[in-house]
Amino acid sequence: MGLCDGRVCLVTGAGQGIGRAYVEALAAEGALVVVNDVAASAVDDVVAAVRAKGGGAVGHVGDVSTAAGADALIATATDTWGGLDAVVNNAGIARDRMLVNMSEGDWDDVLRVHLKSTFLVTQRAARHWRERSKAGDAIDARVINTVSSVGLYGHVGQANYAAAKGAIASFTLVAAMELARYGATVNAVCPTALTPMTEAVGLGESDAAREGRYDPKWVAAALVWLASPLAADVTGRVIVASGVRLAIAEGWHRGPTGTPVDDPAAVDAVIRPLLAAAAPNADVQGDIPRWSSALS
Repeated sequence: MGLCDGRVCLVTGAGQGIGRAYVEALAAEGALVVVNDVAASAVDDVVAAVRAKGGGAVGHVGDVSTAAGADALIATATDTWGGLDAVVNNAGIARDRMLVNMSEGDWDDVLRVHLKSTFLVTQRAARHWRERSKAGDAIDARVINTVSSVGLYGHVGQANYAAAKGAIASFTLVAAMELARYGATVNAVCPTALTPMTEAVGLGESDAAREGRYDPKWVAAALVWLASPLAADVTGRVIVASGVRLAIAEGWHRGPTGTPVDDPAAVDAVIRPLLAAAAPNADVQGDIPRWSSALS
C-alpha cells in the first residue's frame, strides 16, 4: 500500500525537473497522475516512464494559464479516473532581468505562467470539489502550490519571479481559508533543487549539490506527504524542502510597536527605536544575515 493509493493527482509543468520528480514519486506511492506540460514530447516521455514501472499516468498537453487549458486539465482527470484528489501547481518559467532592464513582456509572461495558472487551476479544482461536496460526497482534497525563497525573501534580478511567487504564498493563505468548507487543504512547497530551470544559479557548484542534497527527490518526498491522507489536518502552510533542510516558513508578523503620533516630524523619534529592535530581513535562504549583528 502506497501513501497515495488510488488518489488522482495532477501536476502542472511536469515535463522535466522537479515536476517530473513529483509525478514519479506520486506514482510510486500509488497515485494516478495527470502529467501536464506545454511540450508534448516531454509529457509523452514522463507518462511512458511511469507506465513502464506499472504506475497510472495520463498526459495533458496545454497552457494552463488560460481558462480553456485549466478546464481541459481538470476534465482530463475527471474523465479518465472519475475524480480529482490533489492539484500540484508547479508550472513556471524564468525571465531574470534587473528591474531597469525588464521588459513588459518579461513581467507579464512570468506572472501569467506562475500566478495566473495557479489561480485558474485551483479555481477549477475548487469548483469540482464544491459540486461534489454539495452532492454529499466526502472530500479529502489537496492543493499544493509552488513558491520560492526568492518570493519569500527577495533576490536581485528577479522582481517578476519574486512578485509571482510572493503572490502565490499569499494566495495560498486565502485559498486555504476558503476551500476548507469543501474538504480541501491548500499548502505550498518552497523547494530548492537542481533542475534545468535552476542550473544557472550556481547550485551545481555547491557542496550540497555535489552530495546530492539538491536532488529533487528530497522535495518530492515532502510533496507526496502533503498529497496523502496523512496531511489532512495541515493547511495554509509553506513547507521549505530540500536535502539540506525541511522547515516551516513563517509569514509576516507585527514586530516592535510604538505609540502612534499624528505629527510627521515626531514619527522619526518613535520609529527609530522600533527599527533598531526589529529583526532584519532574511537572506535568500531564510536566515538572518551574518552581518546583521554588526548593525545592532
